[in-house]
Order: sequence, then structure tokens, then C-alpha cells
Amino acid sequence: MGLRAKMLLGFLILAIMLLVAGVWSVYELRTAGSSAQKLLNDNYKNSTPGKMMVEALEREDSGILLLLSGKWEQGRSIIEAGDDLFQKGFTTAQSNVTIPGEKALVDEIEAKYKAYKDLWIRPIVDTSREGNLGWYFQEVHRAFQDVKLSVGKLVTLNDQTMYRTATDLKNRAHRAIMPGIVAILAALIFTVLFTFLIHYYVVSPIIIMTKGIQRFMETGDLPDVQVETHDELFDLVSSIQRLVGQVRTAGASQ
Repeated sequence: MGLRAKMLLGFLILAIMLLVAGVWSVYELRTAGSSAQKLLNDNYKNSTPGKMMVEALEREDSGILLLLSGKWEQGRSIIEAGDDLFQKGFTTAQSNVTIPGEKALVDEIEAKYKAYKDLWIRPIVDTSREGNLGWYFQEVHRAFQDVKLSVGKLVTLNDQTMYRTATDLKNRAHRAIMPGIVAILAALIFTVLFTFLIHYYVVSPIIIMTKGIQRFMETGDLPDVQVETHDELFDLVSSIQRLVGQVRTAGASQ
């Protein structure tokens, strides 16, 4: 292999290493970016319904207390608004089931909310339930806590999933950085090795050959330069040695 081809191959290998590392890094960064966007979308879709349902339950609980105090119009208005808000949040959560175990929690919320709603959908004002705090704490508030607990489980599940996804994104970011680090280290090592080989097989013989020619010019001794590779440099040294020999022969014959 010629000297030009060897040097070209060395730079080509370095370019391929950097190209592979660059493509790898771009792929990992694009994947991490897509995952981050998906995480934001899923987190928004999953966490917002949970907050809506909790807020709705709090409103309904306040409305029930107003009904217990005999304020029918205010209580019913608040309860109906809370129920509409809860149904909106529940419908969103039901249509966005993406996590293992999420569907079971959604079904659990649906069943518990139905049981809770059955308690306050019937008249309270002007019945035996009006002012009956024992009934409220024994049945209504307990059902309220059951629904709220199930909604809390759903929110917790989404938060845990978000944390795991964020951890995975962090690992992806590390994986995206690693190719660049590996490429830099590999390029440094290869550059040092390539420089050493160039110096050993190209620069060093040229220096020795230059000193040999200077010595020949001063003392007439033939330069002794050994080239281990059979390339253009080997041909150059051989040609110079033949030229020096011819000059010496011509000088001796005069």
C-alpha cells in the first residue's frame, strides 16, 4: 500500500469514527426529545383529570353540607356543577388509559363514585337526612373518602409513571452523551497512534536520510537509511542511495 493511500486511510478511519458517533448521538437525542414530548403530553392528559375529579368531589362535599343545613338551591347548584366537572375529568381519564393498572383504577373510581352519587342524588332537604350529621359521617363522608382515595391512587400511578419516564429520559441523555465522549477519546487515541506511525515510518526516515546526505557531503560516507515499508518513501531512499553511489563512483573515477 502506498504512502498516500496509508495516510488517506488513516484520515478516513478517523472521519468514519466521528460520523458514526455523530449519527448515534443525533439518534439518541431525537429519541430523548420524542420521549420528553410524549411524557409531557401523557402527564398533562393523565394528571389534569385527576385534579379535576378531586376538585369536583370537594365541591360536591360542600354542596352536601349546604343541603344538610337546609339550603337546597345553593347546595344543588354546587353539587350539579361538581358532578359536571367530575364527569368531564372522568371521561378524559377513561379515554386516556395508557398505563398498566390504570384501567382497573378507572373502573374502581366509576363504581365508587356511583355509590357516592346514589347517596346525595336523592332529596336531602325536608327529609330525615336534613341536619343528620350521623348519616353524613357514617355514609356520605365515608363514600366521599373512598372515591377520593381511588382518585388519589390514579394520580399517584401517573406520578410514578412520570418519574420512571423522567429517569429513563435521564439515562437516554447519558447514552446520547456517551458516543461523543467515546468519539473524542477514540479520536485522541487514534490521533496519537497515527502521529506516532507517521513519525516512525515517514518523518524519522526522512530525518535520518537528510543527516546521511549531509554526512556524505561532508565525509563522503554513504548514508545508511533503512525503510521498513515498501512505498514511495522506500523508492525515494533507494533512488537517493543509488544517486549517492553513482556520484561517489563518478568522483572516484576522476
